[in-house]
Amino acid sequence: MISKEKLFQLFTETRAQTEIICAPLEIEDYVVQPVVDVSPPKWHLGHTTWFFEEFVLKKFQENYTLFDENSAFVFNSYYESVGEKVVRTDRGNLSRPTVAWIYEYRSYVTKAILDLFDDSPSFSEELLNVLEIGCHHEKQHQELLLTDIKYILGNNPLLPIYQKNFEENPIQVFPQKWEAVAEGIYEIGHKGDSFFYDNEIGRHKVYLNPFEISNKLITNGEYLEFIQNGGYKDVLLWHAEAWDWINSENITAPFYWHNVAGNWKQYTLSGLQDLNLEAPLSHISYFEAFAFAQWKGMRLPTEFEWEVSQDKFKWGSRWEWTESSYDAYPNYKKAEGALGEYNGKFMVNQKVLRGGSVATSANHTRATYRNFFQPHLRWQFTGVRLAK
Repeated sequence: MISKEKLFQLFTETRAQTEIICAPLEIEDYVVQPVVDVSPPKWHLGHTTWFFEEFVLKKFQENYTLFDENSAFVFNSYYESVGEKVVRTDRGNLSRPTVAWIYEYRSYVTKAILDLFDDSPSFSEELLNVLEIGCHHEKQHQELLLTDIKYILGNNPLLPIYQKNFEENPIQVFPQKWEAVAEGIYEIGHKGDSFFYDNEIGRHKVYLNPFEISNKLITNGEYLEFIQNGGYKDVLLWHAEAWDWINSENITAPFYWHNVAGNWKQYTLSGLQDLNLEAPLSHISYFEAFAFAQWKGMRLPTEFEWEVSQDKFKWGSRWEWTESSYDAYPNYKKAEGALGEYNGKFMVNQKVLRGGSVATSANHTRATYRNFFQPHLRWQFTGVRLAK
């Protein structure tokens, strides 16, 4: 369990980092919501603040006064048991509260949490746990902020730059190698005293057949070969739902790729650049990852294969699609109350991703971290590691 002193440092650093991420934005950037999966930056700022107000201050700070009685209605996300909320698709329609108001709200709640640290000689285990969850919840939204900002700017016809020195395409400067894992029974799931989410516990044994896994992610150049070989036109490579999706949405390349006068470009947070063929592939759906693996005569690893072998390769620049459905581990039990809605309610129609990405906040991911998305989504930094 985290100490009060380390929690204080985690809280102050996390709150500051969110605002650092937003510093390059213009005021107009804060409000845009191009699609339902992308939230306006100002909503992320408000929602992460509401989380601390709702789950910490209202319960643990005696005589706490709400900053505004409408905060929960505007900034609640999916916590149905907490109360009414603005419909997700309408987050970008709210010109009020203003960005300035939201920064005042953040300052008010941050100060109240800091006062809680000052006023309480010790914290209960429950308070420590909820505050730590709140910090990691905000770290999740820091990654969402970056990917949502990229979507907002990347769908602007001017393709503006977010930050000139943002490095999102680290090159894998080592030779490709197949790492072998022996047949056997392995333990899966979180262990130890470090932070974890409830979907990581229930440590259990799994049997794995022998397999090999690549020490490198698939590159843009390798995926370009798939495109040039007619991969998007070969129905035999795709799931039925995926085939309908690529045809109805006219999907012919990874997200943020642009064919300009016969030359492939990629929109990045540093602006539109020539496609770097050596960079790891990103922004593809599970549907595309599966089809590519089929084309190569290989497959995606299961999340259990990934976890067992992850110490054999470098990971963390791309969230890696796996062949595993997002399901509960043995004896999984949701937390009591509203925090029980955090993970368990999404265990249907989603695929697990492992690793982390260039947008993942520091000290947030780990080998047992289970990310999850619907198979058609690709606005996150998602990539491919093959197994056979």
